[in-house]
Amino acid sequence: MRTTRRRSLAAVAAAALLSPMALTTAPALADTGATVVYSEGAKWETGYSAQFTINNPGPAALDDWTVRFTLPSGASVGSLWNATLAESGGVYTLTPPSWGASVPAGGSYSIGFNGVGGSGGTTPETCTINDAPCDGSPGEPDTEAPTAPGGPESTAQTSGSVTLAWTASTDDTGVAGYEVLDADDQVVRNVVGTATTATVGGLTADTEYTFRVRAYDAAGNKSAPSAPVTVRTAEDDGENPDPVGDERRVGYFTQWGIYDRGFLVDNLDDNGTASKLTHINYAFANINTNGECFLVNQAGQGDAWADYGRSFTADQSVDGVGDAWDQDLRGNFNQLRELKEKYPDLRVNISIGGWTWSENFSDAVLTAESRERLVDSCVDMYLRGNLPVFDGAGGPGSAYGVFDGIDLDWEWPASEGYEENTVRPEDRENFTAVVDLFREKLDALGAETGRDYTLSSFMPADPEKVDLGYEVPQLMEDFDFITVQGYDYHGGWEGNTNHQSNITQVPGDPGPRTFSSEIALEAWVSRGADPADIVFGVPYYGRGWTGVAPGPNGDGLFQAATGPAPGPYEAGIDDFKNLKNLSGYTLHRDAGTAWLYNGSTFWQFDDAVSMTEKVDWAQSQGLGGIMIWSLDGDDSSGTLINAIDSALAD
Repeated sequence: MRTTRRRSLAAVAAAALLSPMALTTAPALADTGATVVYSEGAKWETGYSAQFTINNPGPAALDDWTVRFTLPSGASVGSLWNATLAESGGVYTLTPPSWGASVPAGGSYSIGFNGVGGSGGTTPETCTINDAPCDGSPGEPDTEAPTAPGGPESTAQTSGSVTLAWTASTDDTGVAGYEVLDADDQVVRNVVGTATTATVGGLTADTEYTFRVRAYDAAGNKSAPSAPVTVRTAEDDGENPDPVGDERRVGYFTQWGIYDRGFLVDNLDDNGTASKLTHINYAFANINTNGECFLVNQAGQGDAWADYGRSFTADQSVDGVGDAWDQDLRGNFNQLRELKEKYPDLRVNISIGGWTWSENFSDAVLTAESRERLVDSCVDMYLRGNLPVFDGAGGPGSAYGVFDGIDLDWEWPASEGYEENTVRPEDRENFTAVVDLFREKLDALGAETGRDYTLSSFMPADPEKVDLGYEVPQLMEDFDFITVQGYDYHGGWEGNTNHQSNITQVPGDPGPRTFSSEIALEAWVSRGADPADIVFGVPYYGRGWTGVAPGPNGDGLFQAATGPAPGPYEAGIDDFKNLKNLSGYTLHRDAGTAWLYNGSTFWQFDDAVSMTEKVDWAQSQGLGGIMIWSLDGDDSSGTLINAIDSALAD
């Protein structure tokens, strides 16, 4: 993986919006020097989110650690990630997960969980790490608070954010972090560690805000607040929306979404999505039996009308101007071009393949000659501007500026996918070879045009498919990033209900195979992928079953079903925007997911709460961003993209 575009989410993971709580401690052991900071985030009617951050100040990595804690009566742990959890007699024990989790020397490691209940309090009553007090005290609780921070002052403002800086506090045992408070003394930003700057996002343009800052130590002692600072955000003229930052937010726009779903490129502007994305992948380009990229072949495959033929009216167009009958580029491509003009930091890539259009990939990469033909055809058509509709207006760097790179979506090399796909054992090394050739051709084109072209790929969650189809270390040298499937772990094709996008493994999972986001991530990291180069996928849709009996817990989970639930587009699938409005269902949560059940029909899906949990988990793993399949599943208010954006900004 080329490092010029690499940015880990670890840098923002420490800034999760959490409020630290004090800990009581057990007798000390002074051999590791490690401490644990407990903090809390969002709360809802039946629970809350929380986090333990293990800090290792020592000169050697902490490979073996055990954190034990107890909670007040009425509070319990519902789901947890980044550790193995055991409970006995009200004592919770956390140990490294199955793949190991070494806390680096001078570094930290975060464990997140969702608590249940807590009306009588949620702060752990005891906490130890390797039998030593979590706050690092020598046996007596630390009760001395840090000094108040100096300042703060505003160092930068945009129409939606304010950046603050302050003078560091001091403490007898060391400052563990800082909270930024609003005018109502509510925590709006938390900085774990010694950094003395923070950006508060989600603000309204041309509006005054007042902030103060206070420090806390590992024992949860809080300083007095700093002096207040009042800041006005910048005006927003709406012409040049602020870029979202360096983290990757990748969304798939489906060619066919403009039909039954009625989701147009203009909707990305209307619901605020476009301003919160870094990349759009347009799905999908096809490969013909000659091993070349094409728009429409002789068999009628493809949809040139949607791609560049359909005329959009003024109220359907990004720029508010209707298409003329004689303009040379219309359709989704022209709308994407208009969207990029409005959001100049947005990159649009053409995604090649997909589930049903991967059938000719194996033939296309079989020989050096066929690989050359495939790569040249794709680069010429989508990046050089030699689309048939352009009528000779092509040339290096033209293509009307629609596309900025290539996204490969071969499902799957050397593994079964769509029933008509060709599968060969040599797909594995041939995929490596064609990726290397794409990289070479894109770099050469970039040298010609002065542009920088992206190369990415959609990858499976199944460890078996990873082993069969991918030479991970070699591939990662050529990709700017990869997106890993974080959904479709289970579905209506199976005879029992299950989760399709759970973060952690869930006890009692009937299979037929156990999947989770932790398993998917471990499959790539353990085989040589840098977490910072992985953009993890989240679904904007749910999967459902019908004919489901309540089961022993009454929630329908892991119960036999008679088949997939009816869906508006296909059986067993429905979009978030529809599922959120279902009535007569009870909402349940576990393992970073949500599900709805009414006594006979079961829908597993993601809403704003579970989407935030997924982003928080991705941040805790140091991943390179979030990918969305697919953008047409959100509602007109952008509920899901707003949840993702807020969590990434924290």
